[in-house]
Amino acid sequence: MTNTFDPDLIHSIFKLVWTKRALEREKNECNDMVDGEVGAGTSKKYRPASANANALKLSCELLRVFVAEAIQRASTIAEAEGVSKIEATHLERILPQLLLDF
Repeated sequence: MTNTFDPDLIHSIFKLVWTKRALEREKNECNDMVDGEVGAGTSKKYRPASANANALKLSCELLRVFVAEAIQRASTIAEAEGVSKIEATHLERILPQLLLDF
């Protein structure tokens, strides 16, 4: 089996993002209520999000492939420049096209 990211780590990252987004939504809803507007979603209770184990495995694999492709593309740029070490500038150069490809 190939090395991949730890599903618990990815789940923790997802939970962190979900929590931040929920807090932002609550903050926005409170601001709407202060302005006198009542939104359709203001009566919803906070529901913690969760992830399916298979979805976490798939997310880990997608992240592994993304990082491997980024390293491969950056190493090609570094090699073309005659450098044996990947630097941040190499990653910056490949990132726009990489994001478009994924």
